[in-house]
Amino acid sequence: MSTLLPLQACTLKHFPPELGTTTPEAFAAAQLNVYDNDFSFPLAVLNQPALEHNLQWMQRFAQDKGVSLAPHGKTTMSPELFDKQLTAGAWGLTFATLFQAQTGIQAGAKRIIIANQVVGDADLRLLQSLLQTHPGLRIWFLVDSIEQVAYIEAWAQHYGSHNPQQKIRFDCLLEIGIAGQRTGCREFEQALALANRIRQSPVLALGGIECYEGNLATDTEKDKPAVDALMGRCTAVAQACAEQQLFDTHEILISAGGSAIFDLVVPGLTISLDRPVRGVLRSGCYITHDHGVYKRHLDKVQEREHLQESLLPALEVWTMVQSVPEPGLALLTCGKRDISYDLTLPFVTGYAPVGQRTRKIPDASWQITALNDQHAYLHFDAAGSVPTVGDRVILGISHPCTTFDKWKWMPIIDNKGQALSCITTRF
Repeated sequence: MSTLLPLQACTLKHFPPELGTTTPEAFAAAQLNVYDNDFSFPLAVLNQPALEHNLQWMQRFAQDKGVSLAPHGKTTMSPELFDKQLTAGAWGLTFATLFQAQTGIQAGAKRIIIANQVVGDADLRLLQSLLQTHPGLRIWFLVDSIEQVAYIEAWAQHYGSHNPQQKIRFDCLLEIGIAGQRTGCREFEQALALANRIRQSPVLALGGIECYEGNLATDTEKDKPAVDALMGRCTAVAQACAEQQLFDTHEILISAGGSAIFDLVVPGLTISLDRPVRGVLRSGCYITHDHGVYKRHLDKVQEREHLQESLLPALEVWTMVQSVPEPGLALLTCGKRDISYDLTLPFVTGYAPVGQRTRKIPDASWQITALNDQHAYLHFDAAGSVPTVGDRVILGISHPCTTFDKWKWMPIIDNKGQALSCITTRF
């Protein structure tokens, strides 16, 4: 799939200026290589073998568990990566906002979950417009209060009075929440009352039950009982809604699954009701994984599931040593504007000495200790391996979402550093 926009060097950070305005095909034909300093640094890159491994790994995991995959698009906001996920077999895509969903639709998604409440006249108008202009498109959004239902109905009445030719009918999922955490119904009675209210609504169709378990992740033995309790609440509400004929759909969606403890929700996604049930995982970060927080979580998933292999980190940021002003300290061409730092500081995963086409393992003492807007502080043992001005230092991350949103494009490289293609983002 070609990118949806031309690649313009003047608007893309560290895109090779000599290519000017070009196409992905011309970019690949240029045979650029990070080891040859064909790009300015820093540069966020995606590793092709790891990327393809992750796409297949997650799709296979979902298939083996009997659930569907609707990856959360907010991680990458990349139409090229959405295309890869859909081609690999994803049932649909997930987004946090309708603005984000437009990119998924352009990439070919026909089923979209908005894992958030939709409130606001402009968003409701956009939702109606998307459904009107894209035949066959299905969009489900979350509802967690009677007040939200009333708001949507009031908007629909006003909108319908000015557009009587348009039918207004929105699919929704009832959200079950966690006390002290994000959105969602806290109590069974509240959820059932809301489901009854939705069933009476002329503009809403209840398509299933949704929750988000990610805030329960602690990497301890507490995770499973906490998730079991949450999924048990979802099951109880789903069973009650089925018994009272409150679902307005031929296939009931039961959806959960962030990127940390998604394996624990699976039993709650495969329940039996009075009609077919489709369990939908919404994990998003799996496509690139990371070297930090998600690696720790996936180590636990691998242990619980007795898996022989796991996800691989596919996203790194290449930087260059620009100064070694004193023993034990080097400054890198990378800062807060280029790389994730919201959960942990970056990790040094490798380096390529100046003038060489080889990736080496760094000294264990090499650590990023601070970031400024445009600089990273690399501390090291001056008695050991010492970085030199011009060395390329390769950084791993925690939380890929907040690296992606700092880049409008990224090259996809092979293990030899050659740029094979590229992706764009739509933040």
